[in-house]
Amino acid sequence: MQTPAVRKGMVAAFASASLLLSSACSSDAGSAAGGKDPSSPPANTSSAPPASSSPPADLPPAKGSVDVVSTLTEDLASPWGLAALPGGDLLVASRDGATISRIDGDSGRKTLLGSVPGVAPSGEGGLLGLAVAPTYGADHLVYAYFTTASDNRIARLQYDEGKPAGRQLGAPDTILRGIPKGFVHNGGRIAFGPDRMLYAGTGETGDTGLAQDKASLAGKILRMTPDGEPVHGNPEADSVVYSYGHRNVQGLAWDGEKRLWAAEFGQDTWDELNRIEPGKNYGWPEVEGRKGEAGFVDPVAQWKTSEASPSGIAFAEGSVWMAGLRGERLWRIPLSGTVKEPLAPPQAFLEGTYGRLRTVLAAGGDKLWVVTSNTDGRATPKPGDDRILLLKVR
Repeated sequence: MQTPAVRKGMVAAFASASLLLSSACSSDAGSAAGGKDPSSPPANTSSAPPASSSPPADLPPAKGSVDVVSTLTEDLASPWGLAALPGGDLLVASRDGATISRIDGDSGRKTLLGSVPGVAPSGEGGLLGLAVAPTYGADHLVYAYFTTASDNRIARLQYDEGKPAGRQLGAPDTILRGIPKGFVHNGGRIAFGPDRMLYAGTGETGDTGLAQDKASLAGKILRMTPDGEPVHGNPEADSVVYSYGHRNVQGLAWDGEKRLWAAEFGQDTWDELNRIEPGKNYGWPEVEGRKGEAGFVDPVAQWKTSEASPSGIAFAEGSVWMAGLRGERLWRIPLSGTVKEPLAPPQAFLEGTYGRLRTVLAAGGDKLWVVTSNTDGRATPKPGDDRILLLKVR
């Protein structure tokens, strides 16, 4: 278990597989924001976050290493979303159980906060991403992305720590509804950016044409106010669509230069890590991986689907860290100043050691939280699955 000394040095940072899915498909069935602390207000919160073309002052080393400091907690059922509370405790969502629990950051003790009504788990849908409001200290709001009988939606819930365990979540206040749902490709990651706006990664539900349809919320990255409204600086003033042409986005993170990164499932050939810019087209279903075709943005890094099937990502120590589901490993992608390609080839850690990896969350400094995903119907769980690991990177 994690010791108090470790925590003191930290800052808070489907059902069974369907025969409809081929084993080669990199669909799954999961940053959290890394980099800057989203609780620190930027100079201008009404425009798109600035993109810097200048290289960071200190580039990361070409090689790194990872040490597993501890297993914080075990025996989690279908964990998906993970978010940090002020002070270092964690919130974790159960995709199939539709519950949110609090994990003590020192002892790993689990406390059930409650269930989220209206969640309809099926396939890759259910209770997915979590995010803690940057104003949590004043309003105790927690945001959740989940699947209902009719759609995917984002809602906020008030967390009342004074109520008995199991009854500490208020009724969901839906801020965005109508995100298309499917048996597969529901996206689900949400995170507050350095601009204090809420971002969401969605999937195209298996209907590939939706990714190129700007009028659809499917196959997109969305950017909205905490009330679910379009943000000034979005590509279209009346739309929350921030980028399009995505197959299934489950990883979002910002680097130290406030640049947005996203991990995306490929189909049969290439999984992707993309540098996200407003209004850009990331190609699906016209292209997969690097093609160099005009009008589409190529990924900064790509992997064979057997090696990745990426879900959550986080930024720490100059690199993006990416959880692999089918690949059963943690990828490190050291960033260069140009963001056209990694500083060095991606490096893999924990390969096959803990099984499928769902979520990565920056835990402050050189620490990461990593959530396994072996109880989601696509693996054979081992004793203790699923678990949250604390990693030290360098």
